[in-house]
Amino acid sequence: MLKSELLEFLEETADAAFCVNQQGEICSWNAAAEKLFGYSASEAIGKSCYGLLQCRGSLGIKLCTREFYARQATAEHCRIPNFDLEVTVRSGRRIWVDLSTLVFKDGRSHPRLIVHLSRNITERKHNEDLLHRMLQLSKQIIAISDGNGIGRKAPVSSLSEQEQNVLRLFSDGKNSAVIARQLGISLQTLRNHLHRVNDKLGTHNRLQAVMHAMHRKLI
Repeated sequence: MLKSELLEFLEETADAAFCVNQQGEICSWNAAAEKLFGYSASEAIGKSCYGLLQCRGSLGIKLCTREFYARQATAEHCRIPNFDLEVTVRSGRRIWVDLSTLVFKDGRSHPRLIVHLSRNITERKHNEDLLHRMLQLSKQIIAISDGNGIGRKAPVSSLSEQEQNVLRLFSDGKNSAVIARQLGISLQTLRNHLHRVNDKLGTHNRLQAVMHAMHRKLI
C-alpha cells in the first residue's frame, strides 16, 4: 500500500486517525480526528503530537513525545500495544482515548510513519474510577464489620485459583482488557470465569462478586 492509499483509507475510518513521523510531528489528520479533538487538519498537521494534545498515560507519564516516535521509527520489531491516553482537546477539556498504533513503511527508501487510531473512552474511565472508589469503600466496611464480628458467612463453592486471580484484579480496579492481557486470556474467557464466579457465589455482577469474595476472605 502506498502512502496516498493509506491516507485515503484513513479518511474513511470512523475512528479518529492520524499519522506521526519519526520527529513526532503530525502529518495527517482525518475528519474523525477533527471531530474528536476539536482541531482542524490545518491546525494539527505540522505540530508535535505531544505539543498539540499534551498526552499522558494512566500514571501521569508523558507519552507521544518526539523521543517516543524516534524509538518506534528505528526499532527493528515495532509492535506497540494499544493503551489508554489522557489528552487535551481544543476546548481545553481533558479526555481519555484508547490509542491503537500501526507502523507503516512506504517502500524501502521511505521513513516509517506511526499510524494512530483512537476512540473516546472518558465515560468508561470515569466508571472505572467510580468502581475503584466503591471497592475501596467496601474493603473498609468489610474490615469494620469483621472487627465487630458482624454477620455469618454462608458456605459457597470453592473458587479456582484463576477465578480468585480474576476477582483480585477486579478488586484492584483494573478493567477487563487489562486483566485479560495480564492473565494471558481472551475477553470471552474472562467473561466465562466471571460467569462461573457469579454462579458459585450467588451474585449477579462483578462488583457483587468482588464484595462477597472479600467478605468471605476468598481473595
